[in-house]
Amino acid sequence: MITFNHKARILIIYTGGTIGMIEDPDTGTLKPFDFDHLIDNVPKIKKLRFEIDHIQFTPPIDSSDMNPRLWDQIAKSIADNYDGYDGFVVLHGTDTMAYTASALSFMLENLNKPVIITGSQLPIGEVRTDGEENLITALQIAAATTDEKRPRPMIQEVAILFENYLWRGNRSTKMSADNFNAFKSNNYPKLAQIGLGIHFNEEALWRLPFTRPLNVRYGMDTNVAIIDIFPGLTEAALRHQLSMPGVKGVVLRTYGAGNAPTAAWFTDAITEATERGIVMLNVTQCPNGGVHDRRYYSGNRLAIAGVISGHDITTEAAITKMMFLFGQGLSQSEVKRELITSLCGEMTV
Repeated sequence: MITFNHKARILIIYTGGTIGMIEDPDTGTLKPFDFDHLIDNVPKIKKLRFEIDHIQFTPPIDSSDMNPRLWDQIAKSIADNYDGYDGFVVLHGTDTMAYTASALSFMLENLNKPVIITGSQLPIGEVRTDGEENLITALQIAAATTDEKRPRPMIQEVAILFENYLWRGNRSTKMSADNFNAFKSNNYPKLAQIGLGIHFNEEALWRLPFTRPLNVRYGMDTNVAIIDIFPGLTEAALRHQLSMPGVKGVVLRTYGAGNAPTAAWFTDAITEATERGIVMLNVTQCPNGGVHDRRYYSGNRLAIAGVISGHDITTEAAITKMMFLFGQGLSQSEVKRELITSLCGEMTV
């Protein structure tokens, strides 16, 4: 059972994105606007009776410009206000939302309050927009508590709310540029379904076995890369990518269950890279399923070459997790150990 804390204090962190954009009359393009414009278009918020405050990026950004420095800024905003609020709603553009959700899930250690990330496909000032419902529902979810003698927040993790579903943030991927249900978690069940009511899938919710103070672990090391395998990939192109100056880790996006070319030049290039100390994580290109590196001959060759299985982790979670681990100053062996460990529900091991 759930209840809604009608006296909840919610902090909105407005980073920008389509939800708060307005059309430029001269060019017809959408550009970020300020928070007052956004709230003026959602008068229903007052009916919630929550105590709502906000922090705004100055200026608001298009999410294509999101970067690790801004992840630090979001995390710091949560940390600085953690004790004063019951929940947090982050308004964010859709294009990099899954990356931000994944990064925050690793950075916010011991999180036991809701951090709900949402946005919209259409600006909130449009006559027909998904922004209004997404914002109102995100606020309600941030205020949801368990129906117990000592109520706790129903959501105690970073989650993405979009249209009819609430997803674990580090399991989510943007699946559509056109549909209102733009996000999906292909390898983990929905945390909640939104219809006439909000129905939580309590068995799927993240719960820590202890309560400790929030610990924000800042610092992302961007000396990482993503390499996509494709038919026609040449040895020269692969070796060029693996020899990028300063690169410490690579997310290798492979076929199917973790397969890649079996040609000697390919395996040799991968082996030489791992022997030089580059940490390589095998992630499938498929939306569903994961890496089973011992199932097929080609995948097994990658495992022998020193490539780690990413199991069913998303690309967004894989690259941000790698940035996070190197950013904590861990050694190569420590990074490898943590990559095969589920830190906050980001993969099924």
